[in-house]
Amino acid sequence: MQKVRSAVYLEEKIARICLWASVMITVGALMAIIFHILQHGLAHVNWSFLTEHPERMGKEGGIFPAIVSTVYLIGISLAIATPIGIMAAIQLTEYTKKGPLVKVIRFATETLAGIPSIIFGLFGFAFLVLFMGFSWSLLSGGLTLAFMVLPTIVRTSEEAIKSVPASYREGSMALGATKWQTVWKIVLPSALPGIVTGVILSIGRVVGETAAVILTAGSSLNVPTSIMDPGRSMSVHLYILAMEGISMEKAYATATVLIILIFIINMLATRIMKKMSSNLAA
Repeated sequence: MQKVRSAVYLEEKIARICLWASVMITVGALMAIIFHILQHGLAHVNWSFLTEHPERMGKEGGIFPAIVSTVYLIGISLAIATPIGIMAAIQLTEYTKKGPLVKVIRFATETLAGIPSIIFGLFGFAFLVLFMGFSWSLLSGGLTLAFMVLPTIVRTSEEAIKSVPASYREGSMALGATKWQTVWKIVLPSALPGIVTGVILSIGRVVGETAAVILTAGSSLNVPTSIMDPGRSMSVHLYILAMEGISMEKAYATATVLIILIFIINMLATRIMKKMSSNLAA
């Protein structure tokens, strides 16, 4: 009996060590990346870098046009993908009965999520830029990115809606509410924190995407004035600066701004989700 207890204790200890090692490796890798980027780029980030236009192909000046283009791409892609993704998730979870059709739709969604970004870029270039005649523009880039983040929003929204207890629906409909009223007034507010999480993940992919953006939105250094103008996102600007050896200092500075931007977005989203959860609990 003592030997069995010793073996169980040893197994538990080994499992804890492995778990802690996995956590430390994950956190250590993240901290190493952040420290390396901030160490080389933070000193070059200042107000002029954020507000000035790039000069000499980005070797001098700032990244203001890239910031504007990135904001455009985020807005266009989420404005298209978010309502479509949430509506698709509602249809799959609340209205569609389980069967072959649902399996086909989910398989198609998962397949779409696994397609490499360069394939999306080629599709956007062939269909949006050439066939539809949108040319290299923020609209072409935003639509392509919307296709890319759509599976993420659908899957996260679907899981968030599924997590809402069935008693919420039953209680609402017992009081005389229609199916749509129950979904709109009860289910969606309860699932909102999970839905917001999917949108945040989508923002991160939009901000960090490069290949699909180059092929559809272009790499213009001018400030876009409409969605039909070409633009260069911050990730594309970083890629060009680093790969063409234009300026590693500016590349590190751009990477620093990207990290800070994603950090701010995550912090704001976390606060919003906590506030929503507290309001629902109240």
